[in-house]
Parts: sequence; C-alpha cells; structure tokens
Amino acid sequence: MKRIIAIACILGAIAASCTKTYKSVGDTHLSVFQKEALHWVPDSIGAFQDADEGGIIRLGNGRIILKKISLPDYQRAVKATITVRVESAGDRWDKSGSVFVIPEGSDINMMTVAAEKAAYPAVDSTAYEKLVGVAASEGFAPVAELLRFMTPFGVGYYSRLDTAKVSKNRPVYIDGWAPEAVWTADITDRLSLLKGDAYIGVFIDTWTPEGYIASVDIDVEETGNEYTPLPKQHVLPLVNTMYYFGQEYPDIFARKTLEVDFELPQVPSKAHLAYITTGHGGHSAGDEFTPQQNIVLLDGEAVLDFTPWRTDCASFRRFNPTSGQWTEKRTAAYVGWTAQGPRRVEKEIDEIIASSDYSRSNWCPGSSVEPVIIPLEDLAAGAHRLGISIPTAQPMNQEKNEMNFWLVSAYLVWEE
Repeated sequence: MKRIIAIACILGAIAASCTKTYKSVGDTHLSVFQKEALHWVPDSIGAFQDADEGGIIRLGNGRIILKKISLPDYQRAVKATITVRVESAGDRWDKSGSVFVIPEGSDINMMTVAAEKAAYPAVDSTAYEKLVGVAASEGFAPVAELLRFMTPFGVGYYSRLDTAKVSKNRPVYIDGWAPEAVWTADITDRLSLLKGDAYIGVFIDTWTPEGYIASVDIDVEETGNEYTPLPKQHVLPLVNTMYYFGQEYPDIFARKTLEVDFELPQVPSKAHLAYITTGHGGHSAGDEFTPQQNIVLLDGEAVLDFTPWRTDCASFRRFNPTSGQWTEKRTAAYVGWTAQGPRRVEKEIDEIIASSDYSRSNWCPGSSVEPVIIPLEDLAAGAHRLGISIPTAQPMNQEKNEMNFWLVSAYLVWEE
C-alpha cells in the first residue's frame, strides 16, 4: 500500500495528501455507564444531584444520568460506535429513551438549568408556544442524540420471574424471554461532539421508583492509515423536542410547522441533515398508532417527505414479557390428520396478539430509532431556516387521556 501511495506521490496525483502523515492513537473503549439506575425517586434525588464517586450526575429526580468523558485527539480516520443495554428493574411499561451529548460551549444546558444557575432562553410564543430548550438560539444548543430507543415491556426483571402470568404470556414461537435489550449504532458523524471533555447522558421517561438499569459503551476504531486523516467535521444541533428536563410535551405540530433559524459560517462540504422522529399517543386512534406524514423543509423547500411507520413490531415479542394481550378471531389453515391422511384443514381460532406486536409511528417496544440521513448538495454559507411539519398530527387532550405528541430531533453535519 505504501509503495502504491509513493508512486502516486511521484506522479503528483495526490501530492497534497502525501506531504503529511498522521500519528496513530489506537482504538479506544469507554465504559461510560455500567448498570446504572434510572428511576423516579423524588424523595431521595432532587432536580440536580452532584457527581458521585463514579462521576455520575443525576437530574430530574433520577430519570437522567450524565457523565463527563474524554476521548483521545484522533488524527487518522476512525469509526465510532455506541452500544446501549437496557433492562427493567420493575417498570413494566414501554418508555421513550435517549442517549445524548451536551454540545460543548452551550453554557445554558439541562445541568445548569437543573442547578438553577441558568434558565432556558425565553421563546417567541407565536413560534414555539410553551416549548423551551428545543431550538438552537444565542448561547444555547439543544442536545444531540446519539441513540433514540424505546424500552420494551418489562424485559429483564420480568424475564426472570416464573410467575403464572408472565409464563402464560410467552408465545410458543419463542424459547424464552430476552434478558435485556441491546442496541448498537454508528456515531462517527457525531464524533466531533465527543472531543475533549463531553457530557454523555441517558434519559428514560419512567415514572416508577423501580425504573430501569442502563449501560452505555463507546468504541472508537482507528480505520485509517498514516495517509488518511480524520475529516474535519462540524455538527450543529438544530432542534430536539424530547422533554428531558423542565420541558413540555411537544404537541405543537398539531397547530403549526416548527421552524428554526440557523447560520452557516462557511460553505460546507459533504453536508447532510439527520432527522429522528417518533410519534406518541397511546389511545387506539392516537399518533402512536396512526401513520402520519412528516415533512422536513430547508429554506421553504421540502428535502424529506415520508411517513415514518414500523410494521415489524411482532419480531420484538421476546423482549416484551409484560405486554398486554388480546385475542382476534381468524380462519387458520394448517396440516391436520384425517381419515384420508394429512390434509389441509381450516378452522376459526382465537389468535393471540400482544400490544407490542402492533405497528407504530417509527418505533416498536424494544427498538432503537434510526436517523433519516438527508444529503444536502450546494448548501451555501449564511442564513437558513429548518422547518418540520406533521400536517395531520393530533393535539393533546389530557381530560380524555389522549397524550398525542411527536419527539423529533435534527442535527446538521458537514466537513471543511
């Protein structure tokens, strides 16, 4: 390989890249969190709890954990991955979850707000209604998600219980309940957010004292050689409607397009926008169970128009021991024994279906949520406007317990 590169240098084809070599740092493994509790314990954890001996900070009465990490200063090209493990410690429900990084330089963030050292920037009520801490503004950047996930129904704690109810919940086509949910994602495009000292956090929307147990590992593999530098990437978090701390349920999409203004200081190269979306509303006709069009606009032009919808939720059945179950009648066909030997037989049966089997708005109980990557060519420097529209989103109606809302986040990535 070195000989080929040397010849290319002599010929002048890639002379610029041959004049400099890049030092090796080696691979890195960070065990950020290991079996840490996330639970709702207002009697013992307040809005902000200082770092313990393991460096873990707790916010929101225990529903958020944070820790400062430090990665080496990589010079060669790398691949970065995150692995997240979650199990129930007694919470039997499916809950929204997020692993995130607080952008460096954002002096206003959930930690300073929780410690009452700062407040989320005041917002234009005509643009954002009551939503605070969701859009980039002066002195503030929303957190960037490293992984969005949905907890299964009771995996872990209830997987180990040999109660009659849990045992009878198990369908014949799985040989046992999974011990935990595990997700892995490529986060190479967000590596620049982890340089130096960065705060990594986990949020799970639990409201029980038992809650969940979470582990997070980050691995960086050095994939480049001495002639392949790490690209100089920039990440700009633009919006995040996840209600981490001191924030409202975001049903704004039922009334308007959410718009965020931002500015690029330079002409970007290889730019892309990453968009993460999940719809919620647990009643039968809610946004969780109703396909809804999502439109992402840049400077008024649609760059993404799709309906986020997962139809494979039944494949996660082994992760959901406490999922509710019902029966539906249908005509089943199977091979049965008759006086004439094996024959195709049909009869009406009561088919069992679990709540976790139903299709949902871009998620399943026990799944992670992949970002949609939108390549942006010919993006100019200067002022821009991001818009997110969900035209048929439904409003919340707490009196009827119709909790419709959409959790969306978006960040922009480009190279120098």
